Parts: sequence; structure tokens; C-alpha cells
Amino acid sequence: MHVHDDWTLLIVDDGAVRYDLDHHRRGTPGDTVSLLPPLVPHNGSPATAQGFRKRVLYLDTTRLDETLIGPAVDGPDLTDPLLRTRIGQLHSALAVPGDELEAESRLTLIAERLRAHLSPGAGVPGSPVRGRGVAQDLRDLLDERLCEGASLEELGRLLHVHPAHLVRSFSAAFGIPPHRYVMSRRVDLARRRLLAGQPPGEVAAALGFYDQPHFTRHFKRILGTTPGRYARTATGRGTGSVPPAAG
Repeated sequence: MHVHDDWTLLIVDDGAVRYDLDHHRRGTPGDTVSLLPPLVPHNGSPATAQGFRKRVLYLDTTRLDETLIGPAVDGPDLTDPLLRTRIGQLHSALAVPGDELEAESRLTLIAERLRAHLSPGAGVPGSPVRGRGVAQDLRDLLDERLCEGASLEELGRLLHVHPAHLVRSFSAAFGIPPHRYVMSRRVDLARRRLLAGQPPGEVAAALGFYDQPHFTRHFKRILGTTPGRYARTATGRGTGSVPPAAG
């Protein structure tokens, strides 16, 4: 038996885990998500002879406060396919330096969904949104800080809106989450700079990409080719035959 100072959020990719939490035997059948609260003793062992493979995130109490510990002890295993998918997407985002805004956005929605499971009916904190709407205000801020970037937490403070509400409002208004909007705009600017003859390495550094592989990955995802090949092909065809930008 042992304890953690933080919340333990785990998904099992292969096999199953058996564990005791607060003197109750628990397990991770199927595609459940397990949330073990801080400072509550638990253990863990394979539930089958084949063992298990799991992925774990540790969340501090700024994401989930201590008032939710009791409900988590009573029901630590959550059957929620969307939540599990989002957790998998967060793990993928965390594995790529430079995708911090995506990771923060996904974590914010995950924490909101966890709170809804543990405290049904609880509202999302935040001030009322007036005027042109929070989505347009957020887009203006993202455009202003396109290259240097900004955290979701900082954007929420500037707009006096909870980060989860920012993500949901923006996605509903524009059909794309904030992190994808930022990357799409950066790639479009990069495309123009490449056509003007700027080397890919300089473009990546100027537009806020973490490094050249990070730039190449997003450029290829959106335009279907690498920055170098795009620049060479466009130059060979001449300015009258430039491949169109995505979106």
C-alpha cells in the first residue's frame, strides 16, 4: 500500500489492473478510466497472468480540488469512452514538444469532465460573456500572439473566462479548437515565407515552432507535403502555379 500527493489518472491499454483503495477491492475492466485520489492508500497488481500496460497522469489539486476525494473513493473507475479518448490524445500531445497549447486544452476539458463525474450538476466557473462573444475575443488574442504563443490559463485570465469555456466556445463558433487554429495560421504564414524564399529553418524559428521536426510534422499534416518539398515544387512551377493553402 502507498499514497500519492496528487491525483492518479490512469488508463490501461493491455490487460487489467487489480487494486485496493480504502479497504475496497477495485479493478479496471474494459475501457474504463481510473482516478485514484491523493493521500488515500492504494496498491496495484496484474489482474491476469498476462500482466498489463498502462499510461498514467498525475494531476495536482489545482486541477481537481480536495472536495472531490470522497466521491472518487466511492467510484474511482469511470466508464466513459469520450473521456478515455481525450486522455489518450493528451498523452500524444504531451509526447511532442511544442504542442503545449493542445495539451493544456485537452487537460482542461478532461478535468472538467472528471469534475462532472464526481460532482454532477456542478457548473463551470467563469464570468458572463458579453459583446462580440468570447470566441471572437479569443481569436483576436490568438492572432495577436500567433508567433510567441500564450497559455490557455493566461488567455482565460485576460478574458475573465474559465479555460474550459474558452475551448468549448471557440470550437463551437469556428468548428476548430484553439490549438488547431493557431497551428493552421502558423502553417499558412510559413507557406507564404517559403514561397518568398526564406529557408525552412528560419521560418520554423520565426513562427514559434519548437524545432524543425515540429514544424515539418504540422506542415505535412495540413498541406500534405514537407516544407522543403513544398518550397522546391512551388519554385519550380513559378508563382503562377503555387499549391493552394489548406482551409
